[in-house]
Amino acid sequence: MAFASLKDVYIHQLQDLYSANKQARLTTQKLAAAAKDPELQKALEAGVIGIENGMTALDAMIKGHGESPTAEFCKGMEGIVKEAQAHALDADFTNDEVQDAVIITQYQRMVHYALAGYGCVKTFAKRLGHDEEARALEDCLKETRSGDLTMSELAMGGINKKAA
Repeated sequence: MAFASLKDVYIHQLQDLYSANKQARLTTQKLAAAAKDPELQKALEAGVIGIENGMTALDAMIKGHGESPTAEFCKGMEGIVKEAQAHALDADFTNDEVQDAVIITQYQRMVHYALAGYGCVKTFAKRLGHDEEARALEDCLKETRSGDLTMSELAMGGINKKAA
């Protein structure tokens, strides 16, 4: 794809973020199924809903520009998802709390990637005068930040202590 304008970059990044969310959703579902702590399971299930909300918003934005949401594949999230699979799901654990601590770590890596993506596209939307899209992207950012904070609270609130 040739980028001739910020709008081209914006649409490409929306598509890339849609792909990242699609990959993260499946992995988050797997992490939720593997989590042992009930609060962690609940938080991850809420994370799946948040990711789906983001995908819905991105889908509408991309289609509103006459493009396909599935036109890009996010290689960055592909690597993060592979790491989550290897370290949180396929690794051998003899302690459930240790696995839960690793699940939080891997989920937060996915979340931080999404935060960077949402922040960039929100800035592009504002610059391009797409104020409604910028507000929707800010909502996605807030929901994503909330999930990240919940994971930090779970880790510091007991899961990491039990894992130690």
